[in-house]
Amino acid sequence: MPVSFSIKRRLLTYFRFLTSACSKMTRVSFVVLLLSVTPMFLVCKPLQSENLLLLPDEMLDVSKIITKANRNISKFLTHGDIMPSRMRNADPCVKSGCKWLKTGAYVYVPIEISNNFTRAEVRVIMKALMGFERSTCIRFTWRTDEKDYIQFFSGEGCWSYVGRQREMQQISLQKDGCVYVNIVQHEVLHALGFHHEQTRSDRNNYVKIHWENIMSEDKPNFEKLKTYNLYTPYDYNSVMQYDNFAFSINGKPTITAKCNPDLILGSATEMSDNDIARVNRLYRCCK
Repeated sequence: MPVSFSIKRRLLTYFRFLTSACSKMTRVSFVVLLLSVTPMFLVCKPLQSENLLLLPDEMLDVSKIITKANRNISKFLTHGDIMPSRMRNADPCVKSGCKWLKTGAYVYVPIEISNNFTRAEVRVIMKALMGFERSTCIRFTWRTDEKDYIQFFSGEGCWSYVGRQREMQQISLQKDGCVYVNIVQHEVLHALGFHHEQTRSDRNNYVKIHWENIMSEDKPNFEKLKTYNLYTPYDYNSVMQYDNFAFSINGKPTITAKCNPDLILGSATEMSDNDIARVNRLYRCCK
């Protein structure tokens, strides 16, 4: 079973990582204090993210970053950034055993991080993963000989599988377009079993999809799925919510909130309270 490090020991470990380049794949472990989470109630106004120092591109909406990075890649992706060969949505994921396994109070997810990333990029990935450890029972550990693990690498575009895939599964974070806190958390949430907010089974109660403004080849990205919503409200500020103009063919909105058509969607710079609450509920973190 992975051992929990103290903060000092974790910082020392990270320092050693930064000064070492001898391994082909870099392994990182994160352990931070577990905090309780209070789910947010449905509100028709965006929440503000705090304590994030953003780069210019990071101030863009999640879907704008992903769409830009994935525009001309050779991979065939669905819903904008999902590798489709073993695609699941949250409901079948729960039933088919694609959740990551829980040991005692924690869910340990072994990871590897490619040494192709710079030190600054690794710090961004670490910051994103530590957001899960502060607020959920998810714990990311160095992979040793575990069969199932996540490999972060700089591939073409930003993408992930949905749910645990068995054996090695990749999360692609293109170096010159995807290494931002909100993008890393978005793709990790996919890997933990979550789909996009606008594909929720109850989405028609909260948002309107403007099909006439969507490019024909991208209309499948807006298909409604049979999702397991874990008794949480629709979250306009979820890091999994795409922006108002995602995949627009004419510069007009493709998604608008029914409660307020002028509401800005998809502007999250990190996970929302609801994103965190869903992880805790799906994995029964008892928080």
